[in-house]
Amino acid sequence: MKTKNIFKHIGIAAFAIMALSSCNDFLDSENYTKSNTQNFPTSISDVEMLVTAMYANLNHQAAHPESSYLLTNLFASDDMFCGGQTASTDHLMISSDTGFDFLWDIHYKGIYAANTCLEGLDRMKQAGKFTDETAFNQKLGEAYFMRAYQYYELAELFGGVPLILSTTQETNVPRSTDDEVWAQIGSDLQQAIALMAKKKYNEYVESGHATKWAAEALMARCFLFYTGFYQKDAMPTADGRSITKQQVVAWLNDCIQNSGHQLVGDFRDLWAYTNEYTVNDYKYTAGKTGVDGKPLQWAGNGNPEEVFAVKFGNFAGYTYENQGGYANLYLAFFGIASKSDNGAAFPFGNTNSMGTVSPSLWNSWADITDVRRRGSIIVDKDEFDMANFESGEVRGQWEETGLWNKKLQPILSKQAYEKSGSWANSLFWTADPQFTGMTDAYIQPRWAAMFEDLYVIRFADVLLMQSELTGDAKYMNQVRARAGLPAIGYSLEALQQERRHELAFEGQRFQDIRRWHIAEAALSEQNGSKMKNLGVDVVMRNGKYSERNKETNGFWPIPLKQIQLSNGTLKQNAGWDTPDARYTVWNFDK
Repeated sequence: MKTKNIFKHIGIAAFAIMALSSCNDFLDSENYTKSNTQNFPTSISDVEMLVTAMYANLNHQAAHPESSYLLTNLFASDDMFCGGQTASTDHLMISSDTGFDFLWDIHYKGIYAANTCLEGLDRMKQAGKFTDETAFNQKLGEAYFMRAYQYYELAELFGGVPLILSTTQETNVPRSTDDEVWAQIGSDLQQAIALMAKKKYNEYVESGHATKWAAEALMARCFLFYTGFYQKDAMPTADGRSITKQQVVAWLNDCIQNSGHQLVGDFRDLWAYTNEYTVNDYKYTAGKTGVDGKPLQWAGNGNPEEVFAVKFGNFAGYTYENQGGYANLYLAFFGIASKSDNGAAFPFGNTNSMGTVSPSLWNSWADITDVRRRGSIIVDKDEFDMANFESGEVRGQWEETGLWNKKLQPILSKQAYEKSGSWANSLFWTADPQFTGMTDAYIQPRWAAMFEDLYVIRFADVLLMQSELTGDAKYMNQVRARAGLPAIGYSLEALQQERRHELAFEGQRFQDIRRWHIAEAALSEQNGSKMKNLGVDVVMRNGKYSERNKETNGFWPIPLKQIQLSNGTLKQNAGWDTPDARYTVWNFDK
């Protein structure tokens, strides 16, 4: 399977971000280069650079997964433990005041990039340099989508945050209210939906760019969170109007019927362990036929189920300075480490062993015929050669439950091992020979060659959201059928289970249990979990999840650095100004 090389595109985008957003934090918006918002853009190619810069910002976010929306949500949920002693965030607590510094800063740089694009497009339009109205509107819609996307993640994590809607606006401003932020998100997404082209997802827009369909899906996600969490009937807009459930249902119907998106044939085809260079050597997938009656085969990047995703290159450096975020470094946090790189956890690579799976998720699967159970979760004693697998103390492993996620993993190839003589943590076979200097499809072991798309919204999520909004089980049952399960009647409880099982480890569970107001009960299910810390059997004590959730309302702390830079203009979230919010090492009962 071939993959399009995007390295050159994200390289251009990196320049655009550096040129137009050279700042240490969002409160310091001075430009240090000659290109600025007064003299840029001047050509269509400049506009393309600005548009690409918005997407490159998502790669910059991926350069520090430990300070990201995804890992924060995963480690706070009832599906996953951190698995490491030195995590900056875990169990609704933090170990330092700096854990969210990067996340805050990179999101505001993304907002700056979107604002710059919006203003640049307007200047080009006023100058008469855009004659293709459809192309202009598409780019404008993408910019509105990307600004909404950045604020959506910030609003779920922190609540009300400063609204910065232009590159010339004063940035040291108080936090807007929660309603004001969500109203701006709603307005931006309305603009995006109205402006972007009504073409099939793969007919008009470059892979990885936002589409009308992605905007409709993100609108539904935002609507469900806002109305559920804040217990409202509608979502506000910046002009004082509102977005109703009926509107959101109509947008999702449009996405379902007209986008061209569809479910892939078998759930396991979504994940890279079924790639053609691994599938027949992995005993879980070898010789298996999917639910669709076809052999398991990875659907690849840009597959029909991918509504919006973060794209990555296939050859990048290790560090942030060397464009580490151009490789999918999220995967590096979850590979199952062994003391020696002996391939004992094949086909999963040897990296950081974070994100151990909570037994409460495994036990929640009443129907063990659901292919998603084993398709999403690794059971080490069933899948690994335990004689060669070195766990526990030798790997410095904490919260080891014997369960690991399968979705976010670096994947190994035995064919590549035979060629290189070393196990490495990537899909070697996708590397572009022009960068490696090699004539075949393999490269020398390179940790940063991980290139799999990071799903943000899948079509399965669209179907589940539509069932939740309409109370119609037919959409949910399409997802169940793809997992080999019979149709059932609709209930909120059934829908909640479907979302947990279908979307496990994709970053939605924590926000789902918050908006359903079941977080305290769900998080408390972790109490009493049996695990190993450094090879020693322990039981997780009462982590006081209910108490922490009540104190914080599930929001995280505004970075102390930003409060200090603002000279007190920014105020801290509740529950984060006491010693109870900190931890150094977790305590467990033996």
